[in-house]
Amino acid sequence: QVQLAESGGGLVQAGDSLTLSCVTSVTKWAMGWFRQAPGKEREFVSIISWDGKDTHYIDSVKGRFTISRDDAKNTIYLQMSNLKLEDTAKYYCAPTYWGIWTNAMDTWGQGTLVTVSS
Repeated sequence: QVQLAESGGGLVQAGDSLTLSCVTSVTKWAMGWFRQAPGKEREFVSIISWDGKDTHYIDSVKGRFTISRDDAKNTIYLQMSNLKLEDTAKYYCAPTYWGIWTNAMDTWGQGTLVTVSS
C-alpha cells in the first residue's frame, strides 16, 4: 500500500520561505509535488528523478522552489522561497510519471496547507 505523508505547511507572509516534507513508502520512483489552490484543479509543480539527478519545475516556481530527496529517510522535500500569494494551496507529493507529470499510482496523501498572506 502506497503511503504518502506531507507536512511542513503553514501560514507565512509573502516573501517568506518554507520547506515541505513528504515521507513515503515509495522507492525507486520519480517523485513529484502537486498543489491545489482553492477553487482550482490540482496542478503539477515539480519532480525529482528516482536517483535525484534530474529535476523539473513549472515556470511559475522556477528559481524559487527546490525539490530534493533523502532516500535514507524515505523523504522528499520542497524548499520554497520568496513565496507569493498565488502559491497558496494544499500541497501533495506523489510518485510521478516523468514527462507526463501525472500521479503514477493514483493515490494521494492528506496534503499540507500553505497559506501566503500579504
